[in-house]
Amino acid sequence: MEIAIRAYEEKDIPEMIRIWNEVVEEGIAFPQEELLDLETGTQFFASQTYNGVAVDQDTGKITGLYILHPNNVGRCGHICNASYAVSSDRRGLHTGEKLVLDCLVQGRLHGFTVLQFNAVVASNIHARHLYERLGFVPLGVIPGGFRMKDGHYEDICPYYHVL
Repeated sequence: MEIAIRAYEEKDIPEMIRIWNEVVEEGIAFPQEELLDLETGTQFFASQTYNGVAVDQDTGKITGLYILHPNNVGRCGHICNASYAVSSDRRGLHTGEKLVLDCLVQGRLHGFTVLQFNAVVASNIHARHLYERLGFVPLGVIPGGFRMKDGHYEDICPYYHVL
């Protein structure tokens, strides 16, 4: 299976929404609680600085995505933020790594100088190991910063990577 990362196209939106909503419904990684529909999803993805999609070259199927956007405004507008989502049936196949590597390139191309993650859930060890392996720097721990779907609170770990 060959995975390529490219900019999203309008035809990708329904599958992007499906994958995004899957992660939101799991309730263990994204802060969002509201699911996207075609209208809100189209608006949401259009509002990002860049959206990358992972495409299985054999089938043409979208297997993952990321969103890239400013983390803040004005004097902090050079710092970007991103979120990654991989379809549950494609996790563990290094799709996430390809998405993050492409995001680092796109962040630079879009004029950002730092990529910051505000809220990586501490128990999301696969993501944390990936980020650290790719040179992201952990900034510490925010105790109880994320409310899990079942209602208990987990620590979050902010990270950054100089672009």
